[in-house]
Amino acid sequence: MNVSGQHYRTIWLDGESHEEVRIIDQRFLPHRFEVETLACVDDVATAILDMHVRGAGLIGATAGFGMYIAALQADRHSDQAFMESLRAAGEKLKATRPTAVNLAWAVDRQLAAIAAVEGIESKISTAKKTARTIADEDADFCRRIGRHGVHLIEEISRRKSGRVVNILTHCNAGWLAFVDYGSATAPIYEAFDRGINIHVWVDETRPRNQGAGLTAWELGEQGVPHTVIVDNAGGHLMQHEMVDMVITGTDRTTVTGDVANKIGTYLKALAARDNGIPFYVALPSSTFDWEMEDGVREIPIENRGEEEVKFIQGLESGEIKTVLLTPDKSPAANYAFDVTPSRLVTGLITERGICSASRDGVLELYPERNSS
Repeated sequence: MNVSGQHYRTIWLDGESHEEVRIIDQRFLPHRFEVETLACVDDVATAILDMHVRGAGLIGATAGFGMYIAALQADRHSDQAFMESLRAAGEKLKATRPTAVNLAWAVDRQLAAIAAVEGIESKISTAKKTARTIADEDADFCRRIGRHGVHLIEEISRRKSGRVVNILTHCNAGWLAFVDYGSATAPIYEAFDRGINIHVWVDETRPRNQGAGLTAWELGEQGVPHTVIVDNAGGHLMQHEMVDMVITGTDRTTVTGDVANKIGTYLKALAARDNGIPFYVALPSSTFDWEMEDGVREIPIENRGEEEVKFIQGLESGEIKTVLLTPDKSPAANYAFDVTPSRLVTGLITERGICSASRDGVLELYPERNSS
């Protein structure tokens, strides 16, 4: 997507030998645009854990490139030692963020691809190819999500005779959360490019403010009309017919259609159901967990450090500063995700099309996953 008119992906290989992994360090957005180089597996693990990169698709792509770095730096005394080094690197990466299924999916995909070829140089070449494939697929799948999801926006626009379509988002399921295009934002960008009259309500998304800081920034870079709101304003807007649809992303979705997304998503889904507003979730197939049945009971919910709740970051006099919000001695809980049951989800927008949030709906799009 565009940054000051220049196209960027969120992660890419750079340098003459293509052995340097570059990322957009999202910690400083929207106030400062910085590119960071990841030089070793520890750098990649830190980038994922401390949210230099975040979002399901981008976490997966970063893990894929992390395994390529691991291959470049692995023990080369024997094929066995090489693979043991890679498996250890994979476990280190998997331990960083438990909720996003794309992380383990990308690591396991790399390990399987690397193990399938003979010779260390061939294994390194395969790791590089697989990392690029994961990133390219992520971008392509998000582009296709946009092509499918835009029809929902077009239909609302027709019903409203071209008047503005108001879309509510939560967190950042945009370009910055993937390699390109985004999931929840892909239909929005496609609608904007087609000249549909749209406006986006952007939840600030406490505690890390990914909506206010990231979604608003990238929508602004694309020229999409938008307004930042506090998280708790969504229900009020819905009651007063100021929201036509909700689109969010997801970090893990069960085969039965339960959706784990940034904390607060469940409350938006409840408000949407109470007000008769469609609630859609956009995701590439890499975000499905094909083994889990009950999202509320089974999906691991990351509990992050209390400092994210107690402190807030902002710009003052040209400097990015962090200030304390709460009494210093007050403890804080920081559940990073919640689960929205499938009964509250109008539909899932995937790279293969739109389906109901149900086992039957999902397996109709992905029949190869039907083991019965």
